[in-house]
Amino acid sequence: MTAFALDRINSTPYFSPYIKKGAPVSTATLTSKSQITLPKRVREELGVGPGDRIDFVRLEDGNFAIVPATHSVKSLKGILGKRAKPVTLEEMEAAIVKGARGE
Repeated sequence: MTAFALDRINSTPYFSPYIKKGAPVSTATLTSKSQITLPKRVREELGVGPGDRIDFVRLEDGNFAIVPATHSVKSLKGILGKRAKPVTLEEMEAAIVKGARGE
């Protein structure tokens, strides 16, 4: 990753907890099965372990950033706010039928 790409990531709040300016970059080797093993230091700094998912985010300059995709579904709670009126079972069924018809 170029110095320009690191500066761009460091200035992006989403990535700032994961990459420290001037920190050495670790290296991984692609196996014959197109797999990599993340170096221990990278796993520790990202806070990921076995079974965790990782996103490869393409940056505007064509480079990629690696970020953990380990957010809990519970973190989505409240993102849409509450409905003023609860939806009835009949309204849900009507919406399903309408969607199935393509309306």
